[in-house]
Amino acid sequence: MRVRNAVVVSDIHAGCRFGLLPPKVALDGGVHVAQSELQRVMWGWWGEFWREWVPEATRGEPYVVVVNGDATDGRHHGTTTQVSQNLADQVAIASAILRPVVALPMCRALYIIRGTEAHVGPSAETEEAVADSLGLPRRDGARTCPELWLRVGRALVHCAHHIGTTGSQAYEATAVCRELVESFSEAARWRNEAPDVIVRSHRHRSYEVRCPTGRGVGIGLVTPGWQGKTPFAFRVAGGRMSLPQFGGAMIRDDGQEIYARTWTRSLARPAPVIVEGR
Repeated sequence: MRVRNAVVVSDIHAGCRFGLLPPKVALDGGVHVAQSELQRVMWGWWGEFWREWVPEATRGEPYVVVVNGDATDGRHHGTTTQVSQNLADQVAIASAILRPVVALPMCRALYIIRGTEAHVGPSAETEEAVADSLGLPRRDGARTCPELWLRVGRALVHCAHHIGTTGSQAYEATAVCRELVESFSEAARWRNEAPDVIVRSHRHRSYEVRCPTGRGVGIGLVTPGWQGKTPFAFRVAGGRMSLPQFGGAMIRDDGQEIYARTWTRSLARPAPVIVEGR
């Protein structure tokens, strides 16, 4: 039977002090790095997502996993927010995060989509190293890909990392809706099958748009990430006050309907400072 569930996570940013980190990691030279409080909370959610939500959302059926870009944090923009700027350490961290996912009994395959070069290097060199360590097969000479056309049951799904961003939450739907409609136009232009679902990431924010089609509904899905707010977020309009979002998504064809579900968590807002008079 064709697998009819796809689970998507993205933006792990392994190697970042604000990204996912297993409980104890040995870096080059034998240095052991423990989790921060943020990473401890994130790691608990990561376990809850795979242990509880995914089996429920997929009805206990087999699924494929898509890591939709930015599996590592890289050395980027002159930042010093990495646990280690040794890229081999970052690859080892990402592999330690994803290896248990590959080993899950209902996981039938894992695909890694290439993320932003600032994070994963030219030609996604660090993500290629992660894929190699996980034993992913080569396709067209590489173990990762810039885009993926995936058949999930009857659904045709297109996965790619990037999507336009905005500084206003009032316009979060704009780029997603545009991308979905343009995918329909491009398919019609060349008489190809239009995708039922397009999946994008990069924003670290969960979002979904839907529109009716001849197949039922077309879905534009943006996944949350697995990274807290970095110093860069405080320079971005709309990012300064917004809370980080963590989680993943699932696309399913249940035989009657093609639909998506998203699992999202966020942190509590910082408590206000109370100044008492003397």
